[in-house]
Amino acid sequence: MKKNIHPSNYRLVVFRDMSNDYMFLGKSTAESRDIVKWEDGNEYPLIKLDISHTSHPFFTGRQVLVDTAGRVDKFNQRYRNK
Repeated sequence: MKKNIHPSNYRLVVFRDMSNDYMFLGKSTAESRDIVKWEDGNEYPLIKLDISHTSHPFFTGRQVLVDTAGRVDKFNQRYRNK
């Protein structure tokens, strides 16, 4: 591995999945203006996530299906005579 290419300023931060409010503590170098009080009583920077392992379809087994057939039919009807 190359030397001196990885950041050295890792710190503990709380990651929060905004879709289901699941939070976990980990290390990161990402900047954050938000702070949250964690279970141990300490305050940590808060990193907001759109998706995590608790809400991702691959891990949960649930998948949101999009009505692509309706969209295709609508497109075909619109541009059929042009």
